[in-house]
Amino acid sequence: MTRKARERSGAKGSPRATGPGGVQGTPPIQEKKRLTHVDEAGRVRMVDVGAKAVTAREAVARGAIRMSAATVRAIREGTLQKGDPLQAARLAGIMAAKRTADLVPLCHPLPLTHVSVDLHPRKDGYEIEARVKTSAQTGVEMEALTAVAVAALTVYDMVKAVDRAMVIGNIRLIEKRGGKSGTYKRRE
Repeated sequence: MTRKARERSGAKGSPRATGPGGVQGTPPIQEKKRLTHVDEAGRVRMVDVGAKAVTAREAVARGAIRMSAATVRAIREGTLQKGDPLQAARLAGIMAAKRTADLVPLCHPLPLTHVSVDLHPRKDGYEIEARVKTSAQTGVEMEALTAVAVAALTVYDMVKAVDRAMVIGNIRLIEKRGGKSGTYKRRE
């Protein structure tokens, strides 16, 4: 593999190697690791977590929805015909976290012990943060990410008559705790 090809792929030996998802500053994925949702024959499968210990687990995810100044003003002044999109988004995010296994094919259904979804005002819209907890054999990263995504989509749905140019993005895992792999914290 040429140096340029290694740089594009993030392969070892590349001075610009990136970690999972292409995020610079995180260690590159080790070559010997294989995807856990793929068997030896390359078929997708649900991971068997039956032998894993039940531990307290928590995940925090964030994302954002950007919009025009007029849209931000309409939300904050409460002048939208459909009502308060922030309250609807909180509820939708909580409901989505609880239904993640119905939405993402290989996720395990988990007994969630806590879900919170908060929308923090920004000049250009809102930052959305979800925090999810469980005591289970697998983590709740997908539940937190799903909560953020659905909360953002709910804001979009309730406000689209005013602003179809809104942008949803930067949805990412901020931290996770529990389980064999321990704690992960994103450096932002």
